[in-house]
Amino acid sequence: MAVESPKMNVDIGSLRLSNPVMTASGTFGYGEEFSSLVNLHRLGAIIVKGISLLPRQGNPPQRIAETACGLLNAIGLANVGLERFFSEKLPFFDAIETPLIVNILGDTVEEYQELAARLNDEERIAAIEVNISCPNVKQGGVAFGTDPEMAHKVTHAVCQHFNRPVIVKLSPNVTDISLIARAVEDGGADAVSLINTILAMAIDIESCRPKLANVFGGLSGPAIKPVALRMVWQTAESVSIPVIGIGGISSPEDAIEFLLAGAKAVQVGTANFINPRAAEEIIQGIESYMVKKGFASIEEMIGRARKS
Repeated sequence: MAVESPKMNVDIGSLRLSNPVMTASGTFGYGEEFSSLVNLHRLGAIIVKGISLLPRQGNPPQRIAETACGLLNAIGLANVGLERFFSEKLPFFDAIETPLIVNILGDTVEEYQELAARLNDEERIAAIEVNISCPNVKQGGVAFGTDPEMAHKVTHAVCQHFNRPVIVKLSPNVTDISLIARAVEDGGADAVSLINTILAMAIDIESCRPKLANVFGGLSGPAIKPVALRMVWQTAESVSIPVIGIGGISSPEDAIEFLLAGAKAVQVGTANFINPRAAEEIIQGIESYMVKKGFASIEEMIGRARKS
């Protein structure tokens, strides 16, 4: 029997979303930039560009290079810093009901801790997403997200200072992502999001030089979707907290695959650069699929591929 109005809402910890589609950090600016192109009220959540305590200029150009079915970026986490975020970016969300999730980044556990504590004072912020792909400067530049002990430590520190949902964004540049996922779950994370970009590079054969000034960058877009889908499947088997799927999602069909694999929600990233309305169209496409298949709620879809 067809379902006329399927229930699209999902819960990420104590955070209730009207639908499971979010924007991925770093691909949607600070939200306001897309306000004339997208109905922001239709989105499940808006995740803004990563914020650090102090402003960051990022890496020198060239910082972006197109690849077959993907995009390489070495932006270097450029952002306005916490003070300007509070004064210049946050007020825009006073008129937006869609949940706001702030992605945070730091070079030390103490920086993450301070960010969490200060963001906790802003009730408009519904949740934070912790980028643990950053290098720990106190540990010789090893990324927090590649070591279970460090991932646990930074997660625990953030959770101690933020009283709303904490999502930890996992790096795919590890041997066993399930190990990291379990470490952050033990650290108190309410959810995990994955995957962040895959370390990659490209070379300009005319100049005989790397296309990115930083040499290496993060690969995103459709090229990484099969890898992301596999890691979401593995992670959903390993943790009891919600899993949020990211990686090459550009159509309703892509998003549906992640939900069937066990993701409770998804994030749309690189597709925003090609089609600013991608997230809206994906929401509509999921709803149409649910009606067609007779699903009364998103919950009926989550992990369905495991049960077949």
